[in-house]
Amino acid sequence: MTFWTQSIRARLTFWYTLLVLSSLLLFGGLSYYFTGRTLSENLDLSLKNEVRWVRNFIEPQANKVRQSKRSLDAVLRRQASPPAALDATEIDTSAQDTTAEQTDEIWNQIFRHTLQSNKKTYIQFTDNRGTIIYRSYNLGGDSLAIRDSLEQEVTHVTTAQFNGEPIRIAALRTANFTYLVGYPVGEVSDLLDSLYVIFLVLIPIALAVSVFGGFALAKKSLRPVDDISTRARRITAENLDQSISVRNPNDEIGRLADTINNMISRLRDSFSQVKQFSADASHELRTPLTIMRGELELGLRSMKSPEEYHRVLESTLEEIVRMTVIVDNLLMLAKADQGTYTAEFSEIDLHTLVDELYEDSEVLAERKHIHISVKTNTPVTIVGDRIRLRQLFLNLIDNAIKYTPEGGTVTLAVDRKNSTALFEIVDTGIGIPHEDQTKIFDRFYRVDKARSRELGGSGLGLSIAKWIAELHRGSITVASAPQRGSVFTVTLPIT
Repeated sequence: MTFWTQSIRARLTFWYTLLVLSSLLLFGGLSYYFTGRTLSENLDLSLKNEVRWVRNFIEPQANKVRQSKRSLDAVLRRQASPPAALDATEIDTSAQDTTAEQTDEIWNQIFRHTLQSNKKTYIQFTDNRGTIIYRSYNLGGDSLAIRDSLEQEVTHVTTAQFNGEPIRIAALRTANFTYLVGYPVGEVSDLLDSLYVIFLVLIPIALAVSVFGGFALAKKSLRPVDDISTRARRITAENLDQSISVRNPNDEIGRLADTINNMISRLRDSFSQVKQFSADASHELRTPLTIMRGELELGLRSMKSPEEYHRVLESTLEEIVRMTVIVDNLLMLAKADQGTYTAEFSEIDLHTLVDELYEDSEVLAERKHIHISVKTNTPVTIVGDRIRLRQLFLNLIDNAIKYTPEGGTVTLAVDRKNSTALFEIVDTGIGIPHEDQTKIFDRFYRVDKARSRELGGSGLGLSIAKWIAELHRGSITVASAPQRGSVFTVTLPIT
């Protein structure tokens, strides 16, 4: 039971079979209905045409027909078949005159027409008094009768009873005669019954074929999915270098396999980043811990002077501050990765913020005698988190000052371009090699690790800067060349 409720193959087969069954039933029902309707309409049309033919043949010769009642018996007796009697009155055929000989041809033609028609077609017409003038031989001694009243020159089709069976009759009345042409309804019913039996036999056969065919088709179609599942179960964190083979990249299964391969590739990159991040974080935290341990062990080996203890404590405090900054930055990036960081947005005047940053930059650059200038400071107001934007700009300014030799220059600029604000920092520092420019925003990545440690960097500043820019739906780019300086550009939307 579990297979039929949880298997996609079984559900596809079920719905496919249900769809085929519904289609067959709908097709059979509509075919039965429209076939019956078409047969009935064709029968009525055929009866109308027949009764009109009889009318058109008899009416022009109405007087001769009335005078030739006696000659009809003689014509019928000359035929080698058992034609029907005219009526209950015996007619004396010994007195045939010249007029009867001339009208024999009328009865010969209508008799031949009766023989050429379907053997179950009944033809009868009477005069205005109800006396039967002619009836086809297959009526025997019976006669056709309808209860409906007829208007002259109107063809009327109705259903009556003849020998206990329904019969479809086309009736037409003129000033001279009443014409009736009938056909058994059972003939149409027999055809419909045959059609019903055909559907009754073919539908179960088609249903059985759809069940087995649908199951086989679903099994064949889902076989690549089973292969993908088997291969995916073998891929773990230890062998993310494997992938799923793609047979046809243009069909649904191929796109599924390609999507899974892309997901595995992203997982591989994520695992690599996590491993690298763990290794880098451990290294960054281990270094100050090692320094602190060495300083404390050195201080405990022997008695020191107060100045020496003060130096040990000062060095230890510096490393603690360094560790605190690293941990705070890691916590902030972790919140950013989890989407739990809450920014406090408000209107910010970049013109005023840059003036504040300029003052702070001069303090940072004073030790290295680096000249800080503001190229342009266009008044621009944006909506953002003031604390984080200040952190973003200070990180870039601090990097520019760190990697610019003594006596160099750092230039700040704020401008407006269409609906974006541009913050630009240009330095005359050592520059960044082209192959490293796409990696400098990665966490803990440093172009020159030894020199960065010497300058006090942790490798998280640019990662945080990039995150803050993206937090404000902006971006940060770099253009640099070794020994020629760097240009960092932050683009932020104004609205």
